[in-house]
Amino acid sequence: MNTPPLPHTQPREFLRALYDAAVARALPERVIGGFLPPPPRGRTVVLGAGKAGGAMAAAVDALWPREAPLSGLVVTRYDHVPPAYAQAGGRIEVVQAAHPVPDEAGRRAAQRILQLAQGLTADDLVLCLISGGGSALLAMPAEGLSFEDKQAINKALLKSGAAIDEMNTVRKHLSAIKGGRLAAACAPARVVTLLISDVPGDEPSIIASGPTVPDASSCADALRILQRYAIDIPAAARAGLESGAFETPKPGDARFAGHQVSMIATPQQSLEAAAELARSAGLAAHILSDEIEGESREVGKVHAALARAVARRGAPFARPCVILSGGETTVTVKSKGGRGGRATEFLLGCTIALQGEPGVHVLAADTDGIDGIEDNAGALVTPDTLVRAQALGLKAADYLDRNDAYNFFKPLGDLVVPGPTFTNVNDFRALLVL
Repeated sequence: MNTPPLPHTQPREFLRALYDAAVARALPERVIGGFLPPPPRGRTVVLGAGKAGGAMAAAVDALWPREAPLSGLVVTRYDHVPPAYAQAGGRIEVVQAAHPVPDEAGRRAAQRILQLAQGLTADDLVLCLISGGGSALLAMPAEGLSFEDKQAINKALLKSGAAIDEMNTVRKHLSAIKGGRLAAACAPARVVTLLISDVPGDEPSIIASGPTVPDASSCADALRILQRYAIDIPAAARAGLESGAFETPKPGDARFAGHQVSMIATPQQSLEAAAELARSAGLAAHILSDEIEGESREVGKVHAALARAVARRGAPFARPCVILSGGETTVTVKSKGGRGGRATEFLLGCTIALQGEPGVHVLAADTDGIDGIEDNAGALVTPDTLVRAQALGLKAADYLDRNDAYNFFKPLGDLVVPGPTFTNVNDFRALLVL
């Protein structure tokens, strides 16, 4: 383990080191080797999708025996292929598509992946590499739905404030490939799924909308979620859900017999890696949870209240310490034109609630390196954030009202911009209380 920066004299650098440790724990090349099955008697076909897809494919290609047949197709987000693999190529084809709103490249990739699942035998192995982001990247509408329908529903879900499990319940029932349908199409081949979790609770059927695992949710569940968030859907989508025509394969389906699912990286493991680094610097480290959900700005306020209690009263934790949390918060978009994702909106809510509390420094960032659709992973908050903002004429509450946290933190020079990390275990938050 590398020696971390000193928290008391280098708080920014220290928090960034914690983030880097969390990301490093989830890098595919570090974790995938122990989960690879032996080559089968027949072919090995690699299929997959997600923000970590390119890095997972590169890791499998590097570790798979050169004499064993290997082919396949994985789709990842634009600019999320490790440069060396993008340049040299390999036995596994990696294509790029849009996230979080699907594009035509994602639709074509999903169609090709489903085609590669056809005609396999019981001697063949399908190695499925699944990570967060796969829902948007595997964009193949259910029969009777147009691609434009799928895009519109996805946009509405993203703006609604729905939790990730709710969004993916809808997505899988309106898909021709998600909700277990990909694995069902691979029968009778054996399917081994390797997962990098980006969802609270690490539920395989929620990660990337579970293309390779049976689905216990129903069309009726999807309809209730759409009604709850007042999301209008085309008549064809409503008819398919109401009639049950869009129902997913369920637990107990014989087509999943003998399949194996392994979680190779999780949010909790990454939080523990950050905590270990903090302790090596002599600080107490406390992990709240890896499953925190809710409206980003409100979660920010709650974290700020906890940090203030520690700073002022030494409870529930003694200071100095680091408080860590993960999960997936949501942003209900109320204003057009604002910029920023979950992490920066969390931080803006936190900033306003902290009111410059002395000794409290905060970093929040998405572990994939991209907060929403921006070029940053997140940002930093320091005790003088509001003072520096006021000097520039930036009113924090106004930016929060506009869902414009990115443009609040950018002039301050406080954005965290690592670029794509080639993995994804969701939100990372660290509060340093000195």
